[in-house]
Amino acid sequence: MLDTGLYWRPLGGNNIDQISGHCYQYTCVERRAGKRKLSTVIVDLGKFDNFNALGIKDAVAAVPDIRDILANSTLNLRAVFLTHSHPDHLNGIFHYLRAGYKLPTLYGGLYTQIVLNDMYEYYAIPQEQRPQYVIVKDGDVFEFDGLRIEVLSSSHTCFDAFGFLISKKGVMVYHSGDMKLDNTTFFKKPTNITRLREVASEIKYVVADFCEIDQEGMAYRERDVYKTIIDTALLSHKKKVYLPVYPTHVEMYIIAFLAALKLRKNIAFCGDGYFYSYLKILKLYGIDFAKMAQGRVKFFERLPDNVKELGNEFAIIGSYNQLEDKYLPKKGDGIAFITARYYFSQLKKQVESAKIKTVTINDKPQLRGAGHAFLGDWEYLSNILRKAVIIPTHCPVFVLDIFYGLGKLAGLNLINILPHNNETYRLRKDGYELVKKQPSVWLIADKDGKFRAVPQCPTAGKGMIKRTYSKRRVAQKIRIIEYKMERNHVTK
Repeated sequence: MLDTGLYWRPLGGNNIDQISGHCYQYTCVERRAGKRKLSTVIVDLGKFDNFNALGIKDAVAAVPDIRDILANSTLNLRAVFLTHSHPDHLNGIFHYLRAGYKLPTLYGGLYTQIVLNDMYEYYAIPQEQRPQYVIVKDGDVFEFDGLRIEVLSSSHTCFDAFGFLISKKGVMVYHSGDMKLDNTTFFKKPTNITRLREVASEIKYVVADFCEIDQEGMAYRERDVYKTIIDTALLSHKKKVYLPVYPTHVEMYIIAFLAALKLRKNIAFCGDGYFYSYLKILKLYGIDFAKMAQGRVKFFERLPDNVKELGNEFAIIGSYNQLEDKYLPKKGDGIAFITARYYFSQLKKQVESAKIKTVTINDKPQLRGAGHAFLGDWEYLSNILRKAVIIPTHCPVFVLDIFYGLGKLAGLNLINILPHNNETYRLRKDGYELVKKQPSVWLIADKDGKFRAVPQCPTAGKGMIKRTYSKRRVAQKIRIIEYKMERNHVTK
């Protein structure tokens, strides 16, 4: 029996050793006329990327288990709020619908809705089975029987990314979503620091994106990524530029395109089906690359068969992992930017063998971009939200284990209980408590859409995602940061 108050439960955002399948429950419990009244919302309903590592044959996906919420009418599930459009926050929706479940109204941005509609078509979800969708924007407020949700814009790697202020009578939670502090973003409004300052005294808790907490300083700004590409390309004096981009992080589509435009290179896109599906979504959202290039450079949505159409100076942008030799300069007159740690390893080998100058994120870390706050971002926010208790999510549990000592050194007011999937916390005005612990469970979907429940287990180094956070690497980085912070303290 729940007492009155605000309750929070992570259902997929705090995996044992990976970051995936995000989903969070917020339940408000009030007493009216002697009777209890509950109201619940879910924030995000993603998929667990490394489902193969859970050891079930014929699996096509794994998603957080929200069946108890859907089945319990007392909880009064009112809505699913979507922070943004990335699969680890969104794609659980399709698998629940395929399994025959009915979901409540979805609240999210226009770009997220366009991605959803594209995926509905891909999974052949009938129109009548699709949940109602409400498009939200920065500043919108929604109330559900004592539970108040305010929408805040956020800087991430896609359009219409949001955080939420979730409150119930004296208790306000800032649910950050995937977020960085970057006022140079190409995606409309940046993270709404102004509003956070206005309500700082009211925010008691921050459910925080700690994905990149082991990175020093502030998150790389999109303007820095753009400038790094331009400056490096100019210094190389190479006529041909190769810029592979990760499909779901569409900020790199735009940054790479604008950089090539600034360099006065003819531009061609070249990618796999995944790349072009997001290109289609960008078009539906209103991004017209052909119009942006008109009169300045030639633009090709796909590589022309005749390489001469590209001219002597061009940039090829896309998710390609290998190119036909005819698009590579015979004398190595090109520069390739490798913008992901492992994703473009095949392309890296190809361009290096063609004697093309290769610049990786090890050479220029900014090339990877950043959609998540670094340690400096959270230090900055903690100075604004001084009274708030920070609840780390969206990171491997061992990162939290390692980070606690550093967090105290950095002056962050961290929760004293490490949050694990499927634990329920009561968030009070004067403190918090862990009120229920349950085993963490994933639902495995088969090719027919049917679910099978399996317990969470260690997955690092297994399944389709062989590489994940290294506990040793994170521990080393944390020690370096601690050393620097201690030296700064001594010198002051």
